[in-house]
Amino acid sequence: MSANNPRPRRSFIFTPGLKPDMYPKALASGADIVCVELEDGIAPKDKAKARENALALFEVPQADDGVERIVRINSMRERFGIEDVNAVLASATPPPALMMPKVRTPDEVVMLDQLLTEAGHTTRLHVIIETNEGLEAAFDIAKCSPRIDAMFFGGVDMAAELRCQNSFQSMIYARSRVVHASAAAGLDVIDVPFLDLDDPDGMRVEAEQVRDLGFAGKGSVHPKQIAALNAVFTPTDEQIARARRIITEFEAADTGLLVIDGKLIEKPVLRDMYRIVAIANRTEG
Repeated sequence: MSANNPRPRRSFIFTPGLKPDMYPKALASGADIVCVELEDGIAPKDKAKARENALALFEVPQADDGVERIVRINSMRERFGIEDVNAVLASATPPPALMMPKVRTPDEVVMLDQLLTEAGHTTRLHVIIETNEGLEAAFDIAKCSPRIDAMFFGGVDMAAELRCQNSFQSMIYARSRVVHASAAAGLDVIDVPFLDLDDPDGMRVEAEQVRDLGFAGKGSVHPKQIAALNAVFTPTDEQIARARRIITEFEAADTGLLVIDGKLIEKPVLRDMYRIVAIANRTEG
Protein backbone atom coordinates (compact mmCIF):
# COMPACT_ATOMS: atom_id res chain seq x y z
CA MET A 1 0.00 0.00 0.00
CA SER A 2 1.23 3.42 -0.79
CA ALA A 3 1.22 5.55 2.33
CA ASN A 4 -0.47 8.27 0.27
CA ASN A 5 -2.82 6.00 -1.64
CA PRO A 6 -4.55 3.47 0.62
CA ARG A 7 -7.11 1.58 -1.41
CA PRO A 8 -8.56 -1.92 -1.73
CA ARG A 9 -6.52 -4.24 -3.92
CA ARG A 10 -8.19 -7.53 -3.03
CA SER A 11 -8.61 -8.78 -6.58
CA PHE A 12 -7.59 -7.98 -10.12
CA ILE A 13 -8.49 -9.18 -13.58
CA PHE A 14 -6.90 -8.74 -16.99
CA THR A 15 -8.82 -7.56 -20.02
CA PRO A 16 -7.22 -7.81 -23.47
CA GLY A 17 -6.16 -4.59 -25.14
CA LEU A 18 -7.09 -6.19 -28.43
CA LYS A 19 -10.76 -6.37 -27.38
CA PRO A 20 -11.80 -2.97 -25.96
CA ASP A 21 -15.42 -4.11 -25.82
CA MET A 22 -14.45 -6.36 -22.88
CA TYR A 23 -13.15 -3.41 -20.83
CA PRO A 24 -16.58 -2.27 -19.48
CA LYS A 25 -17.38 -5.88 -18.52
CA ALA A 26 -14.14 -6.13 -16.59
CA LEU A 27 -14.88 -2.85 -14.80
CA ALA A 28 -18.27 -4.24 -13.76
CA SER A 29 -16.85 -7.59 -12.62
CA GLY A 30 -16.38 -6.56 -8.98
CA ALA A 31 -12.57 -6.63 -9.16
CA ASP A 32 -10.72 -3.87 -7.34
CA ILE A 33 -8.17 -3.63 -10.18
CA VAL A 34 -8.71 -3.96 -13.93
CA CYS A 35 -5.55 -4.34 -15.97
CA VAL A 36 -5.62 -3.84 -19.73
CA GLU A 37 -3.25 -6.42 -21.18
CA LEU A 38 -0.56 -5.67 -23.75
CA GLU A 39 1.99 -8.32 -22.75
CA ASP A 40 1.68 -12.12 -22.49
CA GLY A 41 -1.94 -12.27 -23.59
CA ILE A 42 -1.27 -10.51 -26.91
CA ALA A 43 0.46 -12.13 -29.89
CA PRO A 44 3.40 -10.21 -31.44
CA LYS A 45 1.44 -9.53 -34.63
CA ASP A 46 -1.32 -7.86 -32.59
CA LYS A 47 0.81 -5.74 -30.24
CA ALA A 48 0.46 -2.47 -32.16
CA LYS A 49 -3.33 -2.76 -32.47
CA ALA A 50 -3.72 -3.71 -28.81
CA ARG A 51 -1.59 -0.73 -27.77
CA GLU A 52 -3.67 1.63 -29.91
CA ASN A 53 -6.93 0.23 -28.52
CA ALA A 54 -5.74 0.36 -24.91
CA LEU A 55 -4.63 3.97 -25.01
CA ALA A 56 -7.85 4.99 -26.77
CA LEU A 57 -9.81 3.75 -23.74
CA PHE A 58 -8.31 6.52 -21.64
CA GLU A 59 -9.10 9.32 -24.08
CA VAL A 60 -12.53 9.54 -22.44
CA PRO A 61 -13.01 10.44 -18.75
CA GLN A 62 -13.09 7.42 -16.46
CA ALA A 63 -15.92 6.90 -13.99
CA ASP A 64 -15.22 7.43 -10.30
CA ASP A 65 -16.29 3.88 -9.47
CA GLY A 66 -13.53 2.81 -7.11
CA VAL A 67 -11.92 0.49 -9.65
CA GLU A 68 -8.18 0.96 -10.14
CA ARG A 69 -7.20 1.04 -13.81
CA ILE A 70 -3.81 -0.20 -15.03
CA VAL A 71 -2.24 -1.02 -18.38
CA ARG A 72 0.31 -3.84 -18.41
CA ILE A 73 3.01 -2.87 -20.86
CA ASN A 74 5.64 -5.20 -22.27
CA SER A 75 9.04 -5.49 -20.64
CA MET A 76 11.21 -2.39 -20.82
CA ARG A 77 13.97 -4.71 -22.03
CA GLU A 78 12.08 -5.59 -25.23
CA ARG A 79 11.19 -3.63 -28.36
CA PHE A 80 7.46 -3.93 -27.71
CA GLY A 81 7.95 -2.46 -24.25
CA ILE A 82 9.86 0.51 -25.62
CA GLU A 83 7.10 1.08 -28.17
CA ASP A 84 4.49 0.90 -25.40
CA VAL A 85 6.37 3.48 -23.35
CA ASN A 86 6.83 5.82 -26.31
CA ALA A 87 3.09 5.68 -27.00
CA VAL A 88 2.25 6.44 -23.36
CA LEU A 89 4.69 9.33 -23.28
CA ALA A 90 3.15 10.79 -26.44
CA SER A 91 -0.39 10.50 -25.12
CA ALA A 92 -2.23 13.55 -23.81
CA THR A 93 -4.39 11.20 -21.71
CA PRO A 94 -2.04 8.53 -20.36
CA PRO A 95 -3.35 5.62 -18.26
CA PRO A 96 -3.47 6.34 -14.53
CA ALA A 97 -1.07 3.45 -13.88
CA LEU A 98 1.26 1.08 -15.71
CA MET A 99 2.15 -2.47 -14.72
CA MET A 100 5.77 -3.39 -15.45
CA PRO A 101 6.39 -7.11 -16.06
CA LYS A 102 9.61 -9.08 -15.55
CA VAL A 103 11.34 -6.27 -13.65
CA ARG A 104 14.92 -7.37 -12.96
CA THR A 105 16.65 -4.30 -11.54
CA PRO A 106 15.69 -0.88 -10.15
CA ASP A 107 17.24 0.83 -13.19
CA GLU A 108 14.36 0.09 -15.55
CA VAL A 109 11.81 1.44 -13.04
CA VAL A 110 13.88 4.57 -12.42
CA MET A 111 14.18 5.12 -16.16
CA LEU A 112 10.43 4.90 -16.71
CA ASP A 113 9.82 7.17 -13.73
CA GLN A 114 12.14 9.79 -15.18
CA LEU A 115 10.57 9.57 -18.63
CA LEU A 116 7.07 9.98 -17.18
CA THR A 117 8.25 12.96 -15.13
CA GLU A 118 9.80 14.55 -18.21
CA ALA A 119 6.48 14.11 -20.05
CA GLY A 120 4.56 15.67 -17.16
CA HIS A 121 2.57 12.48 -16.55
CA THR A 122 1.37 11.54 -13.05
CA THR A 123 1.03 7.86 -14.03
CA ARG A 124 1.61 5.45 -11.13
CA LEU A 125 3.61 2.22 -11.37
CA HIS A 126 3.05 -1.39 -10.37
CA VAL A 127 5.91 -3.86 -10.72
CA ILE A 128 5.85 -7.62 -11.16
CA ILE A 129 8.56 -9.71 -9.53
CA GLU A 130 8.67 -12.89 -11.60
CA THR A 131 12.35 -13.53 -12.32
CA ASN A 132 15.13 -14.82 -10.10
CA GLU A 133 17.13 -11.63 -10.70
CA GLY A 134 14.12 -9.52 -9.77
CA LEU A 135 13.57 -11.60 -6.63
CA GLU A 136 17.16 -10.97 -5.54
CA ALA A 137 16.75 -7.22 -6.11
CA ALA A 138 13.17 -6.97 -4.81
CA PHE A 139 14.04 -4.84 -1.78
CA ASP A 140 15.88 -2.24 -3.88
CA ILE A 141 13.20 -2.31 -6.59
CA ALA A 142 10.44 -1.64 -4.05
CA LYS A 143 12.16 1.49 -2.82
CA CYS A 144 13.51 2.87 -6.10
CA SER A 145 10.57 5.10 -7.13
CA PRO A 146 7.87 7.03 -5.28
CA ARG A 147 5.53 6.24 -8.18
CA ILE A 148 5.27 2.56 -7.18
CA ASP A 149 2.00 1.66 -5.46
CA ALA A 150 2.16 -2.14 -5.45
CA MET A 151 4.30 -5.18 -6.22
CA PHE A 152 2.87 -8.26 -7.87
CA PHE A 153 4.23 -11.79 -7.49
CA GLY A 154 4.43 -13.61 -10.83
CA GLY A 155 4.35 -17.25 -9.84
CA VAL A 156 4.24 -18.95 -13.25
CA ASP A 157 7.42 -17.39 -14.64
CA MET A 158 9.09 -17.56 -11.23
CA ALA A 159 8.45 -21.29 -10.90
CA ALA A 160 9.90 -21.84 -14.36
CA GLU A 161 13.03 -19.85 -13.49
CA LEU A 162 13.48 -21.62 -10.16
CA ARG A 163 12.70 -25.03 -11.72
CA CYS A 164 10.19 -25.77 -8.99
CA GLN A 165 6.50 -26.63 -8.82
CA ASN A 166 4.07 -23.74 -9.00
CA SER A 167 2.58 -24.53 -5.59
CA PHE A 168 2.23 -22.56 -2.39
CA GLN A 169 4.70 -24.71 -0.47
CA SER A 170 7.34 -24.68 -3.21
CA MET A 171 7.10 -20.91 -3.65
CA ILE A 172 6.83 -19.83 -0.03
CA TYR A 173 10.36 -18.41 0.11
CA ALA A 174 9.90 -16.41 -3.10
CA ARG A 175 6.51 -15.09 -1.99
CA SER A 176 7.86 -14.17 1.44
CA ARG A 177 10.76 -12.27 -0.06
CA VAL A 178 8.39 -10.15 -2.16
CA VAL A 179 6.17 -9.54 0.89
CA HIS A 180 9.17 -8.36 2.92
CA ALA A 181 10.38 -6.06 0.15
CA SER A 182 6.91 -4.54 -0.28
CA ALA A 183 6.43 -4.05 3.44
CA ALA A 184 9.76 -2.25 3.72
CA ALA A 185 8.55 0.32 1.18
CA GLY A 186 4.94 0.54 2.42
CA LEU A 187 3.54 -1.05 -0.74
CA ASP A 188 0.68 -3.44 -1.29
CA VAL A 189 1.69 -6.88 -2.53
CA ILE A 190 -0.63 -8.91 -4.75
CA ASP A 191 -0.43 -12.60 -5.62
CA VAL A 192 -0.51 -14.46 -8.91
CA PRO A 193 -3.90 -15.74 -10.20
CA PHE A 194 -4.99 -19.29 -9.39
CA LEU A 195 -5.19 -20.96 -12.79
CA ASP A 196 -7.52 -23.92 -12.19
CA LEU A 197 -11.08 -22.67 -12.69
CA ASP A 198 -12.45 -26.08 -11.74
CA ASP A 199 -10.95 -25.96 -8.24
CA PRO A 200 -12.62 -23.06 -6.40
CA ASP A 201 -11.85 -24.62 -3.01
CA GLY A 202 -8.16 -24.84 -3.91
CA MET A 203 -8.20 -21.20 -4.94
CA ARG A 204 -9.78 -20.12 -1.66
CA VAL A 205 -7.25 -22.10 0.37
CA GLU A 206 -4.33 -20.57 -1.54
CA ALA A 207 -5.85 -17.09 -1.20
CA GLU A 208 -6.13 -17.57 2.57
CA GLN A 209 -2.54 -18.82 2.71
CA VAL A 210 -1.12 -15.82 0.88
CA ARG A 211 -3.34 -13.43 2.86
CA ASP A 212 -1.86 -14.81 6.07
CA LEU A 213 1.60 -14.38 4.56
CA GLY A 214 0.98 -10.65 4.06
CA PHE A 215 -0.60 -10.31 0.61
CA ALA A 216 -3.33 -7.69 0.14
CA GLY A 217 -5.02 -9.48 -2.77
CA LYS A 218 -4.80 -12.05 -5.54
CA GLY A 219 -5.38 -12.12 -9.27
CA SER A 220 -8.17 -13.88 -11.13
CA VAL A 221 -8.36 -15.47 -14.55
CA HIS A 222 -12.17 -15.38 -14.71
CA PRO A 223 -14.85 -13.11 -13.21
CA LYS A 224 -16.38 -16.05 -11.34
CA GLN A 225 -13.33 -16.11 -9.05
CA ILE A 226 -13.63 -12.49 -7.94
CA ALA A 227 -16.37 -12.70 -5.31
CA ALA A 228 -14.50 -15.42 -3.41
CA LEU A 229 -11.23 -13.49 -3.57
CA ASN A 230 -12.87 -10.31 -2.34
CA ALA A 231 -14.38 -12.26 0.55
CA VAL A 232 -11.03 -13.72 1.60
CA PHE A 233 -9.27 -10.36 1.59
CA THR A 234 -12.10 -8.34 3.16
CA PRO A 235 -11.54 -7.64 6.88
CA THR A 236 -14.12 -8.73 9.45
CA ASP A 237 -16.55 -6.27 11.02
CA GLU A 238 -14.46 -6.41 14.21
CA GLN A 239 -11.26 -5.59 12.31
CA ILE A 240 -12.95 -2.68 10.55
CA ALA A 241 -14.34 -1.24 13.79
CA ARG A 242 -10.94 -1.55 15.46
CA ALA A 243 -9.19 0.12 12.51
CA ARG A 244 -11.58 3.08 12.60
CA ARG A 245 -11.12 3.48 16.34
CA ILE A 246 -7.32 3.35 16.06
CA ILE A 247 -7.30 5.95 13.28
CA THR A 248 -9.59 8.26 15.24
CA GLU A 249 -7.54 8.00 18.44
CA PHE A 250 -4.20 8.21 16.63
CA GLU A 251 -5.15 11.34 14.69
CA ALA A 252 -6.61 12.96 17.81
CA ALA A 253 -3.40 12.26 19.77
CA ASP A 254 -1.20 13.81 17.05
CA THR A 255 1.87 11.78 18.08
CA GLY A 256 4.09 9.25 16.37
CA LEU A 257 2.89 6.42 18.57
CA LEU A 258 0.01 5.54 20.84
CA VAL A 259 -0.98 2.73 23.22
CA ILE A 260 -4.44 1.29 22.51
CA ASP A 261 -5.81 -1.77 24.33
CA GLY A 262 -2.37 -2.26 25.84
CA LYS A 263 -0.67 -2.46 22.43
CA LEU A 264 1.77 0.03 20.95
CA ILE A 265 0.44 1.56 17.72
CA GLU A 266 2.99 3.10 15.36
CA LYS A 267 2.82 4.40 11.80
CA PRO A 268 3.34 1.04 10.01
CA VAL A 269 0.29 -0.28 11.87
CA LEU A 270 -1.64 2.85 10.98
CA ARG A 271 -0.97 2.31 7.26
CA ASP A 272 -2.66 -1.06 7.52
CA MET A 273 -5.58 0.50 9.38
CA TYR A 274 -6.15 2.97 6.53
CA ARG A 275 -6.10 0.09 4.04
CA ILE A 276 -8.71 -1.79 6.07
CA VAL A 277 -10.95 1.27 6.16
CA ALA A 278 -10.50 1.78 2.41
CA ILE A 279 -11.72 -1.77 1.83
CA ALA A 280 -14.65 -1.18 4.18
CA ASN A 281 -15.62 2.00 2.36
CA ARG A 282 -15.67 0.14 -0.97
CA THR A 283 -17.74 -2.77 0.34
CA GLU A 284 -20.15 -0.49 2.18
CA GLY A 285 -20.48 1.86 -0.80
